[in-house]
Amino acid sequence: MSKLKRKEYEKLLEPMQLELVAMARWLQHTGKRLVVLVEGRDTAGKGGVIDAISEHVNPRQCRVVALPKPNDREQAQWYFQRYAAHLPAAGEIVLFDRSWYNRAGVEKVMGYASDPQVKAFLQQAPVFEQQLVDDGVLLFKYWLCCDQDKQEKRFAERRDDPLKGWKLSPVDLKARELYGDYTRAREAMLKTTHTDAAPWTLVDFNHQKLGRLTLIRDLLDRLPDTHVDAPVVDLPALAGKPAKERYGVVKPIASFKV
Repeated sequence: MSKLKRKEYEKLLEPMQLELVAMARWLQHTGKRLVVLVEGRDTAGKGGVIDAISEHVNPRQCRVVALPKPNDREQAQWYFQRYAAHLPAAGEIVLFDRSWYNRAGVEKVMGYASDPQVKAFLQQAPVFEQQLVDDGVLLFKYWLCCDQDKQEKRFAERRDDPLKGWKLSPVDLKARELYGDYTRAREAMLKTTHTDAAPWTLVDFNHQKLGRLTLIRDLLDRLPDTHVDAPVVDLPALAGKPAKERYGVVKPIASFKV
């Protein structure tokens, strides 16, 4: 399909973001907990869709979790332990930009985890997720898909854009040679972790704007009726004339010159 124009995309996204704000209000009202895992290939568009979901939601309620490489102590823990520490409390939303599924993806493909470690993960993940769901957590797992030609184009954009260069890591460069290995790892992961309690949803992200709209629409449609009336805030008129800022000890710096 032809590329979705920015204005058209924003017009389609805005009502969904209003629904996301309503969803957040519903979570606070009910005390429900929401966890969204966003997985996929490098450059697929994980950060972009997470930004679109969280943009207008109270950051005190909605947290994005993107964990770095585990330190020595974390490597000596139960694998799920450092992820469990970031799970939401009542009324909260947690969006995982990559999650415990690192073990079945990048760690497996790049050789950071042994075959027994990966096997143990694939056995334990459905049990861990069943426990989350049984405890009332609303758990959604998304995998973002993109063809290799799209991935190559996005890698080149990162290389050429000084504002995106930090996104291009040695692991990303190595991933270019392992596209098929990542496919096989994903399929092995889906075979054991696509369960009735915590199913996977694959979303085509060859066109990122369309992919964001598809994912957000799916997320909203799979939640219960989230309508809770927004509080009506009254702003009575000020008692007098609006005051201007006054400074004594320290004054503002000079304004930027346009």
